[in-house]
Amino acid sequence: MAHPAGTSRALVTVAVSIALLLSGCAKRKRVRIPAPLPPATVTVGAVEVGIASWYGHPYHGRRASSGEIYDMEKFTAAHRTLPFGSRVQVQNLGNDRSVEVRINDRGPFVEGRVIDLSRAAARAIRILGPGTARVRLEVLFLPETIPESFFAVQIGAFRERANAERQLQTMKRRYGSAQLQLRDGNPPVWRVLVGRESTPEAASVLAQRLRAEVRAAFVVRVEAPSPAL
Repeated sequence: MAHPAGTSRALVTVAVSIALLLSGCAKRKRVRIPAPLPPATVTVGAVEVGIASWYGHPYHGRRASSGEIYDMEKFTAAHRTLPFGSRVQVQNLGNDRSVEVRINDRGPFVEGRVIDLSRAAARAIRILGPGTARVRLEVLFLPETIPESFFAVQIGAFRERANAERQLQTMKRRYGSAQLQLRDGNPPVWRVLVGRESTPEAASVLAQRLRAEVRAAFVVRVEAPSPAL
């Protein structure tokens, strides 16, 4: 049966509208918020792939974030979120060389990097010269007792405490929770941490908000208690 002309035009209009709506949805990009390693529940066997770097002087002989004295000739490393005492296998994907390291520090605080190796560990997988390499991390061991901790976002590190204090007060006004942490050195470095989240996923959401205001924002595990200085 033939449809009246008006009805046909109405059907065409509806069809075109639906097509335009679907086209708009298809072109809209979803923003994916990267979740740092480890997830909310840390597990042996967790894997992460990214860029490794290494550090030696002037940090050799200074206190690491865990409280122990950093020795660049021991097989240790810095990671932003793994519990201290975790052991990780690091494989250089460029030459298949591997080394096992113990996490005793926080870092690296450079975009795109996932682990900062001691000089001894970097030498073992031959990245001393180039300075960085693409690696695969695998968690081999986790301490039986993991101290109470939370996740925050590091947005800056300052040599002058006054500069850190100004940033701290700004973040407190905007986000409610912020603190300073002192990193041993000569001169010392004051780290500004924002937020107090129970999971790295929640901290990642906060980091996305902060990146609209600051140059860099890194999710870090913070061992509690950690009072503001």
